Amino acid sequence: MLEVVQHGIEATVQDLYGRPGYYSQGIPPSGAQDGTSLGLANLLVGNDKNEAAIEITLLGPQIRFRDEHTIGLTGGDLSPKLNGSPATMWESFAVRKDDLLTFGRIEKGCRAYLAVAGGIDVPEVLGSKATYARGEIGGHEGRPLQKGDVLATGKPKAAAEDLIGRRVKPDRIPRYTNRWEQRIVVGIESYVYTDTGIKTFLTADWQVSSKIDRVGYRYTGPQLECVKRTPPFGAGSDPTNVVDSGYPVGSVHTTGPGVEPILLPNDAVSGGGFATIGTVITVDLDRVGQSKTGDVTHFKSVSVEEGYRAWEERERLLTESSIEQGR
Repeated sequence: MLEVVQHGIEATVQDLYGRPGYYSQGIPPSGAQDGTSLGLANLLVGNDKNEAAIEITLLGPQIRFRDEHTIGLTGGDLSPKLNGSPATMWESFAVRKDDLLTFGRIEKGCRAYLAVAGGIDVPEVLGSKATYARGEIGGHEGRPLQKGDVLATGKPKAAAEDLIGRRVKPDRIPRYTNRWEQRIVVGIESYVYTDTGIKTFLTADWQVSSKIDRVGYRYTGPQLECVKRTPPFGAGSDPTNVVDSGYPVGSVHTTGPGVEPILLPNDAVSGGGFATIGTVITVDLDRVGQSKTGDVTHFKSVSVEEGYRAWEERERLLTESSIEQGR
């Protein structure tokens, strides 16, 4: 079992894929903001890549282990420490009863992942253990972890001696920066912008604002030129308004001339009346999840086919081929 001694900013139980298939009913998929890091953390400790782990955002919690476990830490470097000494990332290691895991200053990225051999034992809701906090479903009681919470763990698939010391191969570890390239498929309602507006969107440096969470990422940058148009009846008065349409996960919207674009990640609403200028490919949502306030993003136009290829590459990455046994 794990006990949350202090809860930090936001820590939630998440799995890799979330609960796809319910977006048409207003339930977003949720799941890890950085699926690559969560998947690799699970592989380190012998779990299925889609097993539930803890996603830790910016300021981490303090977690006390009530039993011996094998754990793995991946994702952004939030200065993890075990009993006051620096904890190893991207390599599995043992913790003992009453050991205390803490986090400190952000060094790289935005989110870290804690996987425990056997996984976090919470009930599945609609086929997933992922937390959707606004809907109060999944994870631990449908909410971020709080001080005093106690989480049970499942049964490890292998003995501790076979799991300790496993590490992610160096060339498979994601690189974190403060400048990010997000590959985007332009559309669905990009027609509300002029060619100049689209060019501006694809060439500008967009800075991540302070308004970021699992529901939306807002960016600051130049004004995008819109087509002079009268929106159809029922769509509103702004030139970027459309008759309500579905929002793909990863879609980017503006709410009027000069208004900051907003990207909709894993916990976003499923539809509305603002134009979708494009949709970031699923794999690159990992990069969105690791970007933080002040970071700079550049959007690169790609085809749907390239998005599928990137997905297939990530699926090949999230296999035992990315793990090696340490010395």
